[in-house]
Amino acid sequence: MSDDHTRVQEFFTARAADWDSRFPDDGPAYAAAVAELGLREGDRVLDAGCGTGRALPPLRAAVGASGVVVGADLTLAMLEAALRAGRDRDGRLVLADVAALPFGSESFDAVFAAGLVAHLPHPAENLRELRRVVRPGGSLALFHPIGRAALAARQGRRLTPDDLRAEPSLRPLLAGAGWRMTSYADEDARFLALAVRED
Repeated sequence: MSDDHTRVQEFFTARAADWDSRFPDDGPAYAAAVAELGLREGDRVLDAGCGTGRALPPLRAAVGASGVVVGADLTLAMLEAALRAGRDRDGRLVLADVAALPFGSESFDAVFAAGLVAHLPHPAENLRELRRVVRPGGSLALFHPIGRAALAARQGRRLTPDDLRAEPSLRPLLAGAGWRMTSYADEDARFLALAVRED
């Protein structure tokens, strides 16, 4: 396992037990972002970097009983917190690395990724791997329940122009990985970039 993976696991393992209680008001933002993904009854959706599974209930509601919801995360402690919260009722939980997902090509109609992109060790490669598991024309949502400036302030750092999630950085990064950005919102209350898989 790479040092990047170890750092991510250590960061989230230390925070897993109280993650949901630290951010108790994020539910409506997750539900609103899932709604913008445009899922339909019966769709197959992957929550990449699902953490404690906060997106799983709205994802399940969007695809219905006939749909498939899978939450994948690199950190076992986060998946265990999702289990304790009962979110495995809304989707299957899988211990997996987004750099090498254990799913066949074109297995999903969409990918939802909350807070993931900043933790990707190799963003271009990792976004290509997310593309691999999505059908042609399928969707990707890169989401965070607060915007870039608010997150930087929370973390005590300055927002720099080369930030990966800045639109001038993110749009070509997505394009190079086979995604076409269709919308971009970076507000105090949320960050949401939507993209479609190009062929």
